[in-house]
Amino acid sequence: MIFRSTFPDTAIPEKTFSDFILQDAAARGTQPALVDGPTGRTVTYAQLAEFVRRVAANLAAHGLQKGDVFAIMLPNLPEYAIAFHGVATAGGTLTTINPLYTAEELRYQLADTRAKYLLTLPMFLGKARKATAGAPLREIFVLGDAPEGTAPFMALLASTESGSPVEIDIYKDLLVLPYSSGTTGLPKGVMLTHHNVVSFISMVRSVAGYTEGENYLAVLPFFHIFGMVGILNTCLLEGCTMVTIPRFELEQFLQIMQDYKIAGACLVPPIILALAKHPLVDKYDLSHLEWLLSGAAPLSAELQVACAARLKCEVVQGWGMTETSCGATVIPVDPEKRKPGSAGLLVCNQEMRVVDYSSGKDLGPNQSGEIWLRGPNIMQGYLNQPEASRDTVDENGWLHTGDIGYIDDDGYLFIVDRIKELIKYKGLQIAPAELEAVLLSCPAVADAAVIGRPDPEAGEVPKAFVVLKSPLSAEEILAYVAEKVAPYKRIRKLEFVDAIPKSASGKILRRVLIEQDRANAGN
Repeated sequence: MIFRSTFPDTAIPEKTFSDFILQDAAARGTQPALVDGPTGRTVTYAQLAEFVRRVAANLAAHGLQKGDVFAIMLPNLPEYAIAFHGVATAGGTLTTINPLYTAEELRYQLADTRAKYLLTLPMFLGKARKATAGAPLREIFVLGDAPEGTAPFMALLASTESGSPVEIDIYKDLLVLPYSSGTTGLPKGVMLTHHNVVSFISMVRSVAGYTEGENYLAVLPFFHIFGMVGILNTCLLEGCTMVTIPRFELEQFLQIMQDYKIAGACLVPPIILALAKHPLVDKYDLSHLEWLLSGAAPLSAELQVACAARLKCEVVQGWGMTETSCGATVIPVDPEKRKPGSAGLLVCNQEMRVVDYSSGKDLGPNQSGEIWLRGPNIMQGYLNQPEASRDTVDENGWLHTGDIGYIDDDGYLFIVDRIKELIKYKGLQIAPAELEAVLLSCPAVADAAVIGRPDPEAGEVPKAFVVLKSPLSAEEILAYVAEKVAPYKRIRKLEFVDAIPKSASGKILRRVLIEQDRANAGN
């Protein structure tokens, strides 16, 4: 059977993404749109609209053409929104990159997207140049002082005449290429059109809880779909003030929450855990806080209730994927609709099926199976990955999520497990295949497999099973991997084994390793 939202469908505007998000920006004038939390540096809505226009025109003068890929590798700063919408207005396609990536990780994404431009900070230029050696970008823009061979981002903000409007097909032209591991394999570029992302924001805005003129906090990274769509752009559409934090540090986070009288924030479970239990929280006045929304990883009912009781605010959660342009379910910020432990209700215009993974048969309420989704927010597929695209989105438009869950009698979704290989460390995705490739590049390693092991603070941590062909300590292997991946991807646990269980076709039997590890952990 097909489950449908309990909310009425909404009309999806036929607009480009920036026209949709910034439709009222100029009229909002001096109202603050973006504030850099640590410094107080502010961009008003009128400035945002004008800066976006200038960036689009100046990028065209720098040679950016429709469909060119522009990479952003920045922490959360007000300029992120300016660059994002400037590129989108000029007809370019964004790809967003974690600033903590190593040169190897950066090289992979830049090469896969065939990016022509990059915006970053001076501190990241070394690895950017290493990543593009032999395949240089057309241009690198830098926030702040621009060393030789780069261009200052400020040059894109120079006053200029508007260029010719770019004709954008909202249903076909790609807005953004964020990277996701999907249900298996290496990270893949998720192809999201203007219409996909406009659709999701339209589908969620009536229950999102943002109020015009209020201050909201952006600590989750804008390179992640949750930060990019569910926080930054939904907030700007509603005329709120987005207070940004470049990186999470608990004391600064709490200080900014207090000083700016933050009304709401989207977070991940590890931050919810700190808010529920850390003694430092009691030193700050968070009485203006109305709600917290947790996403990117499951939040337990116990932690949800504990955090809400301590902060005296609503704590809810939502669920989705990069492949759904951010989300698919959410619990409205309404005490009457709270159901602890649930991932929420389907957003409007969203369809869902619960499918028995073995037989492919549809299941009814209160029966657990794989969650399938369909709607205007579903991705077009994976960049350069036709087979993975077909495996994930079928011919009828159903996205096979790889998550296991059930719908209760009231229409609330509960996620109970997942069949996909993805590891979630503090809400960030880690592809086991990527870590296995790094392990296998070590001369002493004959074979390897990586799984996610439950962790009370991080959600999951990567654990490796390694078969050696020459002596090497666990510490040496962990150090080898740490040099080649971003800090959050580092392997936290390692076990030496005689062989990796595999199917007849050679596929790693990851579920066997997970079950064995869980059994051993209980002994």
